[in-house]
Amino acid sequence: MTAASDRPRRSALYLPASNAKAIAKARTLPCDVVILDLEDAVAPEMKAQARAAAVAAVLEGDFGNREVAIRVNGLDTEWGADDLAAVAASTADAVLVPKVSSARDIGRYQDALAQAPAAMQLWTMIETCEAVLNLDAIAASAASTRLSLWIMGTNDLAKEMRAQLTPCRTPFLPFLSTAVAAARAHGLAILDGVCNEFRDLDAFEAEARQGLMFGFDGKSLIHPAQIAPCNAVFSPSEADLAWAQAVIEAFEQPENQGKGAIRVDGKMTELLHLEQAKRLIAIAEKIAALG
Repeated sequence: MTAASDRPRRSALYLPASNAKAIAKARTLPCDVVILDLEDAVAPEMKAQARAAAVAAVLEGDFGNREVAIRVNGLDTEWGADDLAAVAASTADAVLVPKVSSARDIGRYQDALAQAPAAMQLWTMIETCEAVLNLDAIAASAASTRLSLWIMGTNDLAKEMRAQLTPCRTPFLPFLSTAVAAARAHGLAILDGVCNEFRDLDAFEAEARQGLMFGFDGKSLIHPAQIAPCNAVFSPSEADLAWAQAVIEAFEQPENQGKGAIRVDGKMTELLHLEQAKRLIAIAEKIAALG
């Protein structure tokens, strides 16, 4: 099985855990990650029912190679502690927690998951103004906790900032790039935030390509129609793979052994490009293994 730290996570689909039909459909969809939501997508009077449904769904399984995470309510809400206790006793791959703003928050969730299976990951939303000012400290806590992945929460961040969430996402570009840098510095995977436009797939694809440009591993989604274009954007293209194969083969030539830089297809190519090429091939192989 692909290690949790480096498996493909091109598409992560949010589903309300209170919707049994949506959960059943998720088992047939080509997304890499299913996120059963107990937070934003569930009304207060349905929280307990949704919690029970999410735990039952992961116990029932049949999600194939998809990772399954449960997004809980925050520990500062009336449902958070019960959510964490239920998920800790479940077979979910990960618990996704909202409104994390500091490394201290990561410690609180780490403690709440003390009895969870060792393989259960802690994923966090990055969606508050305080969080984007503490990115390095939050990411650094991965060294001593279950923290392994971030998901950008651009809708909530826009609300806190009183900023406009436009297609170009101009107010958020510094935070997106800094979040990716902090995640990479501390070995975290990181997913881009949702695109609210699920009818205009051209607009969605443009935003996904922007996320790819920034270096995100994939994108969180709100509708099944977004899965196919998202997977396509975050998968290496045929041109990417052809370039990668050419670079690898060129460095394997006897005359290039030990060289730090060579010419490939008329362009100067260094060892860092060889590393990038090998990573692209590895990603493609892992995507193929997901079936």
